Amino acid sequence: MKVAAVSKDVRVSPRKAKLVVDMVRGRKVDEALTILKFVPTPAARAVAKAIKSAAANAENNFQMEPAELKIADIFANEGHTFKRFRPQARGRVAPILKRCTHISVFVAEEEEQSGT
Repeated sequence: MKVAAVSKDVRVSPRKAKLVVDMVRGRKVDEALTILKFVPTPAARAVAKAIKSAAANAENNFQMEPAELKIADIFANEGHTFKRFRPQARGRVAPILKRCTHISVFVAEEEEQSGT
C-alpha cells in the first residue's frame, strides 16, 4: 500500500528540485532524510519536509512502521509561474519567471526479501 503526501507551490524551480528528487528515489526514508540533511539547497529542505509528511501519514493513518518505509515514487512537477517584469533599455521590458514546484511523495513498506 502506498501512502502519499503532496507539497504544492513550493518556491523552488522544478528543474532544480528534480536534481534533488533523483538523489533519494527508491531509498529508505531514514537514509533519504540523512542524505538531504547534507545537501545545501532550498530544494533539499522542501523535499525533506514532504518525505517527513508522507512518513507521518503512513505512521498515523495506516499504522505502518516508520523504520520499514521506503520511497516508492517521488516526483517534482511544474506548478504555477509568477510573471514579473524588469525594465530594459529604450522603454522595453524583460520577463522574469518565478517558477513553483509540486512535490509528490509516495511511501510504502519495504517487502522482506528471502535469500533462499
